[in-house]
Amino acid sequence: MQGPAPRPEAAVYLSEVLSLINEGAGFLDRLRLEEIAALRRAVSPMNVEPGETIFLQGDVHSGIFLIEQGRVRVYYAGPSGKEITLAYWTPGHFIGGPEVFGGGLHMWSAVAVEPSQLSYLPASKLRHLASTVPAVALALIDGLVAKGRCYSALVQMLGTRSVTERLAQLLMILAATDRQSDDLGVSLVVDRRITHEQLASIVGSTRQWVTSTLAKFQKEKIIRIERGVIYIDRPEALPLQA
Repeated sequence: MQGPAPRPEAAVYLSEVLSLINEGAGFLDRLRLEEIAALRRAVSPMNVEPGETIFLQGDVHSGIFLIEQGRVRVYYAGPSGKEITLAYWTPGHFIGGPEVFGGGLHMWSAVAVEPSQLSYLPASKLRHLASTVPAVALALIDGLVAKGRCYSALVQMLGTRSVTERLAQLLMILAATDRQSDDLGVSLVVDRRITHEQLASIVGSTRQWVTSTLAKFQKEKIIRIERGVIYIDRPEALPLQA
C-alpha cells in the first residue's frame, strides 16, 4: 500500500501571518474541469534547469507562467547590483505579473532554483480566456490578490522590523512551511539546506551578518545547526518583536 502523497512545498516570503504564506497556490481551484481544459489548451509547457532565467527585470511582459513542479526565485536588483529576494514560488503559484495581459516592463526577475516545469500562458490568450470564461477571470483576480498581499506583507516587514527580527521571523516561516519537528517533537526544524547567502538575500542583509547572528542564536541556545539543518530549540526566545 502506498503512503500518503508528499505534501507540496510551500512558497516562502517575509510575512507577519504564517497561515497565509501559501494561499495563492489554490487560485485555479474554482475552475471546473472544462474550464481547466480550456486553460490547458492555451498553455505551452516549459522545462527549466536550475539557474536558468525565466524573465529579467526590464523585459517586456508577454504572459504568465504557471509553476507545475519545482521552485522559482523572484528577486529585485537595485542600481548598485545588490539583489533582494522577494519570494520563492512553488507549484500552484504563477509568476509574471502584475501586467498579466502584456505591455509594460517586468519590475523584477525570475530564475529557477531547481529543475522546474512551467506552463507558459501568453498574454493574448490569457486576455481571451478572461473575456470568454468568467471563472478564469475570477481565478486570475484571486491570484493577483494573493500576490498583492504577499508584496504588501514584504513591504511591511522591511519597513517595521529590524533585520534581526526579520531573520527570526524567516526562521519561523521556514520551520512552519517545512512542518517538521525533531525526534522528541520538541524542536522546530528547518530542513531545506538553505544557505546563509539565501537567508541574507531574503532579509536584506549580508551573508557575514547572517552567519554571525546565527552564531549568536546558537550561543544563546535558541537554535542548533547540525549538518546544515537548523533546529529551533527555543522559538519563544527568538527576537520576533522589538
